[in-house]
Amino acid sequence: MQTAITPTTAFSTVQAKAPFEFKSAAHLLFIERERASSIDELLRALQSCPEESIFQHTFRTLEEHHFIKEGFSNDFAHWAYTELGEVGLGERLASLDVREFTSLAALRERLVQVVEEFASEHPKSRERTAPMPFYFCSSKTIVLQTQRHAANLLEFIDGLRQVSLHSIHYHFIEARLRRKLESNDFSIWLLRDLGLERESVLLNHIDIYTSTLEGVRRKIIQILQNAVH
Repeated sequence: MQTAITPTTAFSTVQAKAPFEFKSAAHLLFIERERASSIDELLRALQSCPEESIFQHTFRTLEEHHFIKEGFSNDFAHWAYTELGEVGLGERLASLDVREFTSLAALRERLVQVVEEFASEHPKSRERTAPMPFYFCSSKTIVLQTQRHAANLLEFIDGLRQVSLHSIHYHFIEARLRRKLESNDFSIWLLRDLGLERESVLLNHIDIYTSTLEGVRRKIIQILQNAVH
């Protein structure tokens, strides 16, 4: 007697058009020429620094502090609050949600706008100098193969459970620089190779600020498990 194959079972094991290759990454950090000790210097540096610096101090901050659930969402906010002593500016910068931006140029423009508005409203803040300057950095990404592939949804879920948090960051957050902030590697593969449009959209809506990277991993798995059941 043959075992009946339910639609759910068949769907979860359907072969993808192309397998997903899990990768990870290491970063070589570079200090750029821009630095800031005051609000005016921060403004000029934000306007002239490379886009890689904007990405470094916003999106990559999430990997460096992945174990923190609360606190500053980007390096600019942290410096303004702790070094420059401008609590209000730190809070405004921390309130920015990078998921709302579809380009690094737009994110840069918003950062500049926030600092300009604060400086205009608090002119005395321009006189304040931080004891520790803010050094603008960028990094070169070195891609590492993990030797793990997924040819269907079940293998993909299993891979998500097994890979390191560095791999989660590379595909889910780091990918946004390569994808011009439009999406992430997981969502693109799920849509393109498995036809999972709903799940692809749900992954893009995961809040990367209120969860640690481990929490992000769990949310991704939960969304995909719901597609299986």
